[in-house]
Amino acid sequence: MARLADIEAEDQLPVVMVNSHGLITRVNREFERLFGWTSAEVFGKPLTIIIPPSLREAHQAGFSRLLVTNQPRLLNQPIRLKAVNKAGREFIAEHFIVGERHGGEWFFGATIREVPPR
Repeated sequence: MARLADIEAEDQLPVVMVNSHGLITRVNREFERLFGWTSAEVFGKPLTIIIPPSLREAHQAGFSRLLVTNQPRLLNQPIRLKAVNKAGREFIAEHFIVGERHGGEWFFGATIREVPPR
């Protein structure tokens, strides 16, 4: 099973790190390349900036459920979800999300790989 440290050290795939408030705490250069935002532009912003508007409510519901129940459903497995870049282009991406609790709070990291259209 991957750990947050493994995700954070990744340099070949786009990476985003998020705190328990859903705010971005770190991205890598590959994230900047794929999404078009610099690290400075996204630091402290809600993760929902990379989630298409039509999916944001569902994301918030799932994120809130995890924080209340402490029962993750989508962690540590590849999942395909839509993402959106700075220019507004939506695309399918494979996400691998890891979450860990430290000091009673959740922290998350994910690799995000664009899936080429068929």
